[in-house]
Amino acid sequence: MALAVARTIEQGGALVVEAGTGVGKTFSYLVPALLSGERILLSTATKTLQDQLYARDLPRLITVLGLPVRTALLKGRSSYLCLHRMELARHGVSAPEPMILRALARIEIWAQQTRTGDLAELPGLDERSPVIPLVTSTRENCLGSQCPKFRECHVNLARREALAADVVVINHHLFFADLAVRESGMAELLPTVRTVIFDEAHQLNETGVQFLGRQLSTGQLLDFARDMLACGLQQARGLVDWSQRVSVLERAARDLRLCVGRAYPGTKLGWTGAAPGEIEPQSWRDALSTLHQACLEATAALSTVSEISPDFVRLQERAEALTALTDFFTRDCEVGSVRWLDVGGQLRLVESPLDIAAAVQNRLLSPPETAETGKSWIFTSATLGDDAALSWFTEPCGLTQAEILQVDSPFDYPQQAALYVPANLPKPADPAHSQQVAALVARMAPLLGGRTLVLTTTLRALRAISEALQAHLPPEAGLQVLAQGQLPKRELMTRFRQGAEAGQSGCILVASASFWEGVDIPGEALQLVVIDKLPFPPPNDPLVQARAKRLEEARRSPFNDYFVPEAAVALKQGAGRLIRRETDRGLLVLCDTRLQSMGYGRRLLAALPPMRRLKTEEEAQEFLASLTRASTTDLSST
Repeated sequence: MALAVARTIEQGGALVVEAGTGVGKTFSYLVPALLSGERILLSTATKTLQDQLYARDLPRLITVLGLPVRTALLKGRSSYLCLHRMELARHGVSAPEPMILRALARIEIWAQQTRTGDLAELPGLDERSPVIPLVTSTRENCLGSQCPKFRECHVNLARREALAADVVVINHHLFFADLAVRESGMAELLPTVRTVIFDEAHQLNETGVQFLGRQLSTGQLLDFARDMLACGLQQARGLVDWSQRVSVLERAARDLRLCVGRAYPGTKLGWTGAAPGEIEPQSWRDALSTLHQACLEATAALSTVSEISPDFVRLQERAEALTALTDFFTRDCEVGSVRWLDVGGQLRLVESPLDIAAAVQNRLLSPPETAETGKSWIFTSATLGDDAALSWFTEPCGLTQAEILQVDSPFDYPQQAALYVPANLPKPADPAHSQQVAALVARMAPLLGGRTLVLTTTLRALRAISEALQAHLPPEAGLQVLAQGQLPKRELMTRFRQGAEAGQSGCILVASASFWEGVDIPGEALQLVVIDKLPFPPPNDPLVQARAKRLEEARRSPFNDYFVPEAAVALKQGAGRLIRRETDRGLLVLCDTRLQSMGYGRRLLAALPPMRRLKTEEEAQEFLASLTRASTTDLSST
């Protein structure tokens, strides 16, 4: 892998590498990148992985290699403290809650000490804290060079350091945000870089489509209304009836939400006609038109005071952008895109491309500067597909002409891991399925004293399995059931790891979504991974439906060419939580009988590492007991 990366950096072009767990892919791309002497842009999936690369992996290698390399970390605006917004929050929060006041006080003290302004450095600040939007800026509300705190701005400092560095670490969200709006500072950075490396590249397509389309949310509208009211009352009281203007806008946003009626949070309504889902078209059009008019009136009101301060200039620009978006969503969906409505605590109107292939081809691989400078693009992940062409990844990312390399994991899976598919469970659609999965886990987890991760495909199954586990487990088992959502992810992971320590009650963690990947629990802390169902994409998701329809129109099979590869990659990601080091041992249980009864089951099983197969629950329990015996033997020998 390192040799292939070095060759691509030297010659230019695109390289796609699937590197199995344990290969050491981070060092495999970092070593040739650092030795090349080129300016490097590294993009990874999350801010946590960014911090790991920047604070641990890069410094270690730079020291070992003895290279005079300058590195920089660049995140999105919402990661950095905005000094101007912090001042506004201190004076502008009406009747603030004591919790917000305390958090603001802590941030103000920390603001005197921090050099970077990166909120990740502030201990104990929950990433879901309601104070964060009050003390960070967005592209919409940033005042730019007109800001009174422009010289001290942490975002600008981070961008200046990135422009001066040899290696810059960013994340996929930041990369695509810039590709969409050319605003994040990357517009200046990218042309100066010859080599771009995407780690955790399997997330690129889904991240990219979020940014390359258009979105309008009632949350955006209400945030704008709140900022307009606070700024108006502070700096232009009496010149405009701010309360009345804001009231009209907030009422229009609420009326749009009322059009939707009752809907389960997380519902996505397809929008192929005049209105989303089953919403009455005339009511929807009227509500959108009223909202558009409210945005126009806000724009007009702000234009009368725009000369008072830069805050009003920026607010007017935001009002104009919201006016344009409300007008955009009154028109038909663009060809080659899909439109839908997200229903949750707020409404989100979304129009998105089906994939990022055109953007990658036209904006990354084809521009004249790429041909002239021989730019190198390297994409790597542990899971990029289930065929030799890695078409699950290369097709939607426009990389079908890229060089492909697959590097298998060095782990001895037949010795380290076993796979068990229970044959007597109900079908996944059966309401009793989750109860039976919970009963199975309740029989197996006590053999290990916990050390169990249950991955579910839906939040409904998560709730059903975690509740049933509580009922199935006897008190004498001494096991704690943790469920995603009880605590922040970081705290859940800390508690789970503690469950493997002597004197601590063991843990069973039931989780969905983000826990299928990016969770690294090596050693004996995790020895049993249970997956409730095959992770097929939800067939009623508008984006999934549009992608399936496109394949049908191309006379291809949506099931074989989309649904099965998606399930294979997600299954590999979930199974990958089990064996993280050469000394790890564990059992993977797949609670879906379709793996044995359906023809595609063989293809999905073939996508998994070559673990030994167990046929009965007795064999599975004996395997778990052998893990416990091995642990006890290891402890007594030390």
